[in-house]
Amino acid sequence: MMDNVSQITMFFLSGLNETNNHRFTLFFLTLLCYCLILLVNVCVIVIIIMDRNLHEPMYILLCTFCMNGLFGTAGFYPKFLWDLLSPVHVISYSGCLVQVQVFLSFAFIELSILAVMAYDRYVAICRPLEYHSVMSKQRLITLVCYSWMTPFCIVGINVFLTSRLKLCSPYIDKFFCMNWMIVKLACIPAEIVVHNIVTYITIIFYLFHGIFIVLSYMYLIKTCADSIENRAKFMQTCVPHLTSLLIFLESILFDVMFMRFGSKDFPQAFKNFVAIEFLVIPPLMNPLIYGFKLSKIRNRIMVVLTLKNK
Repeated sequence: MMDNVSQITMFFLSGLNETNNHRFTLFFLTLLCYCLILLVNVCVIVIIIMDRNLHEPMYILLCTFCMNGLFGTAGFYPKFLWDLLSPVHVISYSGCLVQVQVFLSFAFIELSILAVMAYDRYVAICRPLEYHSVMSKQRLITLVCYSWMTPFCIVGINVFLTSRLKLCSPYIDKFFCMNWMIVKLACIPAEIVVHNIVTYITIIFYLFHGIFIVLSYMYLIKTCADSIENRAKFMQTCVPHLTSLLIFLESILFDVMFMRFGSKDFPQAFKNFVAIEFLVIPPLMNPLIYGFKLSKIRNRIMVVLTLKNK
């Protein structure tokens, strides 16, 4: 048996087996969703890049936020659309690891950028006179690099440890790859001890990011309570960040809680939606939230639309 373990080069995905009757409808709905995600994220990115008035830390962080949305969805939608039109649902071993790398990196980058955004709003509202010196170009570059490179490297370590496991089965009961799905296929439970330790350290590390965000906004709310001007700033720039945070946390926590406590009797379509919710709602809603709420971006969009109509 152990000699055959290394022969696993393909995984068979079973999550779409019950969607045969609605496959083409699901394909067009998924394609529409992906096109909307591409449109709204690219629109915000291009507006920020092209308008020099938006070359400020808050908008640059928003630009990286939208780029991460494109990064995460690129690891899922093309393969998913292909599988909807294919009679056989498989993914190569290396392709599965790449998908794990993309999905986990996307989630941790999202949380890291939200933490940096919280820090940016804290400095802007609580230390306005020091804002430009604290959020200098060099520090902004450092924070952006931290937001992207740290999650990518940490996830890379987890994926490397996963790739060292000897697997006893090529069957995954989902329609995409996640780390815990591969680990569940390990032949020798003792081999996953180091992997689990690294996973718990990673979770704790990013849990502190979440705690930092919560404490930052608690301090911001306390600071803004006594000032009409600060309340206006908070409503204009912090509410979109809080909304994005709540959407992201809801998507992740709902998925985790469903995996832990969800009934196996739920329809497959519902289980599939819960599994990919974090790749549908945040990448689609975040650019819309910022586009409508931040006046500079909203006004720029209106100018572009007005010029096109003329």
